[in-house]
Amino acid sequence: MKTTILTTCLALGVAAPLGADTLRVMGQPVATGLIQANVEQPFFENFAENTGLDHTADYQPVDVTGIKDTEQLRVLSNGLFDIISLRLSQVSRDEPTILGLDLVGLNPDYDTGRVTGEAFAPVVDARLQETFNTKLLGVWPFGPQVLFCEPEFASLSDLEGLKVRVYDQNLANFVSSVGGTPVPIGFPDVQQSLARGVVDCAITGPSSANSAGWPEVSSYMMPLAFQVAMNGYGINLDRWNSLSEDEQTRLQAAFDELIEEIWTYSEELFDDAVNCNVGQTPCETGTEYDLTLVEVTEADRALIDNAVTEVSFPTWQEVCDASNPGCSAAWMDTVGAARGF
Repeated sequence: MKTTILTTCLALGVAAPLGADTLRVMGQPVATGLIQANVEQPFFENFAENTGLDHTADYQPVDVTGIKDTEQLRVLSNGLFDIISLRLSQVSRDEPTILGLDLVGLNPDYDTGRVTGEAFAPVVDARLQETFNTKLLGVWPFGPQVLFCEPEFASLSDLEGLKVRVYDQNLANFVSSVGGTPVPIGFPDVQQSLARGVVDCAITGPSSANSAGWPEVSSYMMPLAFQVAMNGYGINLDRWNSLSEDEQTRLQAAFDELIEEIWTYSEELFDDAVNCNVGQTPCETGTEYDLTLVEVTEADRALIDNAVTEVSFPTWQEVCDASNPGCSAAWMDTVGAARGF
């Protein structure tokens, strides 16, 4: 795998020497939309100004590098990139501890997601430093992940027998628990998969779905949050340690500001994108469509509210503790304590 990644990087030119003052940066996919285009990419294009460091950034979205987002931690560990905008769900198979940030049902809204992130990000950071030579600079959300379907449905119970696109194992387990068939598909391929009937439904944020044209190939949207799609920024630990203490302080402060901006922007996008997808106003950030808005039932809310204790934590606990003994205990001591589980 390391050889394959290195060969790909060399072919793309991303492993060529860039100079000590240039950081190689892998960003979010272009296909995910406005957070990548309007916040993340401009930050790195003006890296020296935004950080106060005598460094520039060679920024490339992951979907133009030829490298799969599932390989990001391995690429960062090897030092082929210095900083990566980590797609946390996608890399969680390499490090299951990460999923503790965003178990299904854990983060029904932005405020709760902040509490979870503040509590568990230090645990994830320590684990990534230990196992993947990576320092976590912070976490942020794409926003509540909701359900889009082409077949008509009125509640989560109607997912029985339907094929549903998922992006991590925790979400797959939940979909299975309500009778659906989880299908893991990378984000850039979902629109075509919906159009061709490879899947009946798919889960993502309203803004990302709007940018990727999902409403063109689906008919219904239920604005019930399964997760908030936590992502984060990681820096190669050797690169971090090569910086002076003052440079580290400046860099962390700059990322703190970037992450706070994304939290705020993500929430603004969510509310507007829901309107855009169902043809309501105001619709200022996306394309206006005419999806049918499926009202969330009390039974649906109960399923999500109970998901942490009944489905997502028990299944994650087994996997995480197997690879990282004490993982679930650390979660209970942090997130569990903060949330009263």
